[in-house]
Amino acid sequence: MLLVYLIIVLIISFYLLARVCDDYFVDSLDRVAKDLKMSSDVAGATLMAIGSSAPEFFVSIISVLKPGDFAEIGIGTIVGSALFNLLVIIGASAMVRSTILTWQPVLRDSIFYSTSIIFLLWAFSDGQISMVEAGAFIIVYIIYVVSVMNWRKILKYEDDSQDELENNSDSFSSSWMLIFKPFDILLSKFFLSERHYIFNFFISIIFIGGLSWVLVESAVMISNILHIPKAIIALTVLAIGTSIPDLISSIIVARQGRGGMAISNALGSNIFDILIGLGIPWMIILLLTDGPLVVGKENLFSSVILLFASVLVVLFILLVRKWKIGKYSGMFLIGVYLTYLIWAISNI
Repeated sequence: MLLVYLIIVLIISFYLLARVCDDYFVDSLDRVAKDLKMSSDVAGATLMAIGSSAPEFFVSIISVLKPGDFAEIGIGTIVGSALFNLLVIIGASAMVRSTILTWQPVLRDSIFYSTSIIFLLWAFSDGQISMVEAGAFIIVYIIYVVSVMNWRKILKYEDDSQDELENNSDSFSSSWMLIFKPFDILLSKFFLSERHYIFNFFISIIFIGGLSWVLVESAVMISNILHIPKAIIALTVLAIGTSIPDLISSIIVARQGRGGMAISNALGSNIFDILIGLGIPWMIILLLTDGPLVVGKENLFSSVILLFASVLVVLFILLVRKWKIGKYSGMFLIGVYLTYLIWAISNI
């Protein structure tokens, strides 16, 4: 009975996270970007990446700060989410509608994403995280943001309109069952109108942090009840749950003929997840403790290897098809992810 209760709590928490991020947090960040007159490239690499990756980021922080050996939950969630974003989101977007990608930003994000994975392999190689490794992750992300700001000067290409990133939440919310309507009504009581976006931003932070704590606690209890390693729960259940909003939004964008945006957002979010979603929590815990942070690398290291292999597969497909991706490529990528899930579950 407790297991059923925990599963229900997980589903509700995933839903509330999606609503808070899509309806309030991302909207607040978008308005801040407009106030600062940021280009869509810079906004996407910074503020919008924070918005779409907020659940994974907070899960990572809370799992690292939670007393006990729970760092694997945060790491597993981010690694698993990266696999889901790369294979399922790109695959589903390609299946919805074929598209020819603007290769310049995809090349940039692919380079930095591959670099992020190499750094991840470096950090996991000895099973310990040091301050140097945590700091290196943050420095690489800063370099990425600087590169985004100057990439069009290096390789000329047209900038996408920032307006295209808006107004996906209504389509997303309409896809959920009416059973969640009471939660929508209750949630709306905590937020003000759109013009009070600064207030909504801070309330969103509180909600995301609280819901992420619930997810971590629920995942720990489920892993104990089923005697499943915490890393496996994080690599699968938490990773998929925190990435569902991105999947639905990307499908909506792809249907509108903007599949390139969906793919760029998936890569950009993964870069943020790995470099900031892990770098900052690692740095926080290392500042609070004396020794290095120990991580169990058995389940995680093999998943990171698969993540790097998946990047090579995606790049190979794009190069062979001359930056065009369609239905069959999408089916193949989703098939690779399903194979990964079977492998992960079989190793429990």
